[in-house]
Amino acid sequence: MQCFHLYVPSAKVRGCVSSFCKRPGMTATSNDPLHGVTLQHVLTTLVEHYEWAGLAERIDVRCFKSDPSIKSSLTFLRKTPWAREKVEGLYVKLMRTKRPLD
Repeated sequence: MQCFHLYVPSAKVRGCVSSFCKRPGMTATSNDPLHGVTLQHVLTTLVEHYEWAGLAERIDVRCFKSDPSIKSSLTFLRKTPWAREKVEGLYVKLMRTKRPLD
């Protein structure tokens, strides 16, 4: 019998829902490109790539324009869902277009 794994973010227990699974505690891999990536890593990567001026051009937020810092930007992004979504979207777009170094 085939094993089907279930990932439920809000569930306290993650693992296989099949009683026939031979791998207890096995969880499905996430298709979310932001899975396991911190907001600080996202912001640092964007600043390294675009710098603050380029980031401010792409996302019109005052914390990127006026005396920008990682700390103040993280504070703002954690409190402002729409801005965080834009930053995360730009990061995902960058990661999809970025070519690996060979």
